[in-house]
Amino acid sequence: MAVKIKLKRLGKIRSPHYRIVVADSRTRRDGRAIEEIGLYHPVQNPSRIEVDSERAQYWLGVGAQPTEPVLAILKVTGDWQKFKGLPAPEPMKVPEPKADKRALFEAAAKDAADEPKGNAVTPKAKKAGKSDKAEKADKADKTDKAEKKADAEPAEAPAEAAGA
Repeated sequence: MAVKIKLKRLGKIRSPHYRIVVADSRTRRDGRAIEEIGLYHPVQNPSRIEVDSERAQYWLGVGAQPTEPVLAILKVTGDWQKFKGLPAPEPMKVPEPKADKRALFEAAAKDAADEPKGNAVTPKAKKAGKSDKAEKADKADKTDKAEKKADAEPAEAPAEAAGA
């Protein structure tokens, strides 16, 4: 039986997670596996790679053939070089440790406590009426209409007098 070390895809669309599995070469990609020997999460930064080195060495030793993506992963972890007797690669990148949320909150609260407690910086909102600009515009419109009306009325009066 030909045995391959390959990736088994899990996860949602655009969110892939893989398991590194040992399976018969004739099984489908996500089919039944003989053994799971690792994880690969490419979306995380840096990618999360976990391989059970002892089991990988065993399966490589008994003749399991890794696929191209798994071979690249084994080279990054150093398991392939260990199997072939080559010098070890440079160490993998590890994610930076996340800051403690409680410590961040306490630091932000301390900074906020030092700020002066005075009047509000922004002006208060006006009541639900018209603003000053809107009121001035309405007054200007009314005066313009009144002037036009006054201009139109004297012109009509002499025409009526002449016609009578």
